[in-house]
Amino acid sequence: MLRSLYAGVSGMRNNQTKMDTIGNNIANVGTTGFKSGRVKFQDMLSQTLSNAQAPTQNTLGGINGQQVGLGVKTGAIDTIMTDGAMQPTNRDLDFAIEGNGFFVVSQDKNADMKLYTRDGAFYRDYEGNLVNAGGYRVLGYVPQTANVYKSPVSDLDLNKNIGAEAPLSIPNSITVGVDELSLESFSIDGSGQIIGVFDDGNPYLLGQLALSKFNNAEGLEKAGNNNYSASSNSGPAQIGSANSEGYGTIRQGTLEMSNVDLANEFTEMIVTSRSYQANSRTITTSDEMLQELINLKR
Repeated sequence: MLRSLYAGVSGMRNNQTKMDTIGNNIANVGTTGFKSGRVKFQDMLSQTLSNAQAPTQNTLGGINGQQVGLGVKTGAIDTIMTDGAMQPTNRDLDFAIEGNGFFVVSQDKNADMKLYTRDGAFYRDYEGNLVNAGGYRVLGYVPQTANVYKSPVSDLDLNKNIGAEAPLSIPNSITVGVDELSLESFSIDGSGQIIGVFDDGNPYLLGQLALSKFNNAEGLEKAGNNNYSASSNSGPAQIGSANSEGYGTIRQGTLEMSNVDLANEFTEMIVTSRSYQANSRTITTSDEMLQELINLKR
């Protein structure tokens, strides 16, 4: 059987994988914080028809080896972690990270199941908990002692021990001494500090958003809902805060758009479509050659 038949099949199969990736990129062109994928091909094993020969001392020169390739395979499907464009929304609980870093969210209240995201569209539930669109709790640093808030604001009031990330909240009221104060407004600065202004007119530090970074961010696994999970090749999460070394800056009232380049995706779509067509033509031509071989018997 002709090797070109199987080479054509491998080409069609892997170009279909590339088209699936391109289709997913285009489908997510409007997804907040989405990172595009890229398929890289590699040639498969080659069958050696004859080995290379070194030149002899007094007679023939060297002869190159003869090999026939057996097709193509998908070598890698990369996640391109470049920043997307910033889109102003003027919403208090929309955040974008300018630079490196991911927001940290958790599926449970104990923050045992951490996930990481660039989607900073957050919400307050009726209890004041800070959550994302899927209801996952946003993690960060909270005052060292529960329900104890300080004014004026001091970064030293926060518990920043390793592994001490906890769900954040913007409560509707706090107790300071014997007084119960009601929330009037809040803001989050570029370092992620949540500052609440209550009806006594004073600002109080309610917490600070945590950011994470990885030695190999492209090794993160997509977990759906704009979230990523750590993998064995991403390295462990390094938790810190914005505006510190290696972490980006948080921009309030802004969301990060998808980094999908439509011009590039459409170009790749054309190339992939033509490659798929050419590989199918390889199979058709190989079939015609086999038909000619069978017709020799007549």
